[in-house]
Amino acid sequence: MEEYRYFIYILSNQSRTVFYTGVTNDLTKRVNEHRNNLTKGFTSKYNIKDLLYYEIFRDINLAIAREKQIKGGSRKKKLELIESMNKDMEDLYLKCKKSDL
Repeated sequence: MEEYRYFIYILSNQSRTVFYTGVTNDLTKRVNEHRNNLTKGFTSKYNIKDLLYYEIFRDINLAIAREKQIKGGSRKKKLELIESMNKDMEDLYLKCKKSDL
């Protein structure tokens, strides 16, 4: 039986003024789409390209519920969440790509 993984993620622009939260089953591919403006909309409009945070789930319903919870939270809550994993708010995309998430 194949194991499925789902990711919720938070992206930001270079100045860290705007956050975007999403869900996907292929984190590397999805972030690459955002980075290369292959998805028109909010992320391309605000130049959101840096992966700051992610969580991994086995159940899509739990991933979607978590995405909604994060989206409903304040900016302060998002910053606290990001800093819990990524204190320096570095772009995690290359690390993610190397680990083949």
